[in-house]
Amino acid sequence: MKKLRVLIVTEDDPIYVREFFGVFFPAVPRDLIDIVGVTVCRAFHEPLYKTGQRVLRFFGPIDTFRILPSFLQTKLRGGDIASLAKHSGFALVETESVNSPQYIERAKALEPDIIVSVAAPEIFKSALLGVPRLGSLNIHSGKIPEYRGMMPTFWQMVEQQPHVTVTIHEMVQKLDSGGVVATLEFPLLARDSLDRVIRGTKREGAKLMLSVLAGIARDERMPVSAPLDESRARLFKFPTSVDVKRFKAVGHRIL
Repeated sequence: MKKLRVLIVTEDDPIYVREFFGVFFPAVPRDLIDIVGVTVCRAFHEPLYKTGQRVLRFFGPIDTFRILPSFLQTKLRGGDIASLAKHSGFALVETESVNSPQYIERAKALEPDIIVSVAAPEIFKSALLGVPRLGSLNIHSGKIPEYRGMMPTFWQMVEQQPHVTVTIHEMVQKLDSGGVVATLEFPLLARDSLDRVIRGTKREGAKLMLSVLAGIARDERMPVSAPLDESRARLFKFPTSVDVKRFKAVGHRIL
């Protein structure tokens, strides 16, 4: 059986997205899947100081101070995503933009069957989407199209959903708009923490992605996807401080 060639694109998040790869990398079935490259982009595709300002506004001073040691510990001990990839024997494919002509040529040279996006900070343009033989998959921590956009876990908790829906879907040029390939439901507590839920959904999402990729490797084709009901579509942005107050008002906490 020919191995499924997979190129991964993700962001440099040493706290939460790292949870996905802490489960994913060690469990890759190497008899079925060949990870041909891992691209780790800057978080939010913006300068570090802007990301720092964004994090401070969202977490607030106290929670930022509480989560900072975890961030520094991961960075200093080499536990970030790039280090995990190298430790697992997967090559890093570096770039400033996955839509640059240079990256497109490098991606083509890797001859991926599938590109997998895990919190990738850029929308994939048509040139990149046209590279993989079978297509591209994105994992999104929200039901689509109801929870398109940023921080879907946060918004589902604000709206007091009974669970967070993790969705794997095909990628098209429009954000979070491809057909749904697989989902799972992660139960929420009446009074929960965003930290617990994000870590849990990342870990469970990694298992779901491994299952989907293994199925594609065996069948040599992309699974049949379910079309979206666009009449239910909504698009969310990164939460403001007012949104964080709403989140806490329903009984949840950040950490």
